[in-house]
Amino acid sequence: MKRKIFCYTAAQLQPYIDWSYFYHAWGIAPRDAESKPAQETRNDAIKLLQAAGDSIVAKAVFALCNAKGCDDNIIIEEHTTLPLLRQQHTRAGEANICLSDFVSPHGDSIGLFATTVCNIGEQKDSDDYKHLLTQTVASRLAEAAATLMHKEVRTNPELWGYAPDEQLTPEELNLEKYQGIRPAVGYPSLPDQSVIFIIDKLLQLNEIGIGLTPNGAMQPHASVCGIMISHPAARYFAVGNINQEQFADYACRRGLPPDQLHKFLFKNIAK
Repeated sequence: MKRKIFCYTAAQLQPYIDWSYFYHAWGIAPRDAESKPAQETRNDAIKLLQAAGDSIVAKAVFALCNAKGCDDNIIIEEHTTLPLLRQQHTRAGEANICLSDFVSPHGDSIGLFATTVCNIGEQKDSDDYKHLLTQTVASRLAEAAATLMHKEVRTNPELWGYAPDEQLTPEELNLEKYQGIRPAVGYPSLPDQSVIFIIDKLLQLNEIGIGLTPNGAMQPHASVCGIMISHPAARYFAVGNINQEQFADYACRRGLPPDQLHKFLFKNIAK
């Protein structure tokens, strides 16, 4: 397993911020992104970033691991099983895919990653507007750190380098025009928040200042954790609702009692 820790400044990350999600967090519709209130909020966020300047605001950790796809699991470093869920609802003629489908059963590599914002966004400010602004900026910085780190990982042969000739602008990166995907824990392709404990055993999230609650939530809140898959055909999808038979199978593979696992997957269990 190859492992590396990254440190990023606000100045490094600002070009990689996806402002569309910033506007979404403020309830600003895409059609209103150029309005005066939207631009004033963005300008306040930029001032916050400029104040941080060249100080370290985000840390990230990446590990390149040997892996094999095995049915609906990914076997990592020969001894760790990452159980996954298969997509339940598709259009006619489409296959029900699973993230493990994009990892070769004959031997492959996957990445594990996490990013966190380490010195912005956690202090409570008496000014509610400034507090919310700081929180939303911190969230965007964590995602921007993931975007920049993923770019470095794809293009640097010393890290992974499966796309060494990639030449994409920050805007193209935010449109996900690169090869591969990086599904985050808790998102539609990887909905079981409890798998973060599996990733933590390999990645050691505490080394970049991330702690985990008993429910698998990350502290600081402005943090992202997930996996990286390099297959050219890999794409995001929503698992959707799973039935009781599928839930029981997953609980067995996950190695958790169904009642304990239920709290992590209740949104995906068909009523």
